[in-house]
Amino acid sequence: MPLRYRTGEEIQAGDRILYASEPGKIDFVTISEDPQHAWYVEQYGGGCMVPVPPFGNLFVSHPEEEEDLDFVSRGEPPSV
Repeated sequence: MPLRYRTGEEIQAGDRILYASEPGKIDFVTISEDPQHAWYVEQYGGGCMVPVPPFGNLFVSHPEEEEDLDFVSRGEPPSV
């Protein structure tokens, strides 16, 4: 099941967001046993990484409940 913002849009890597009114973008989303991000699934059941300069890298495990996370627009996913 895909992760979603409170507003219902599906969260995708590269999305432009606001976190506590600070601009950022989604670095990665993990909800399955992707070997690169398996630790996050094991520890939190999945979520998304949100690098926001004033706060550093934030891992949000329940984005649909996160009041500070707001979708702004789709962006280009990070290159692998």
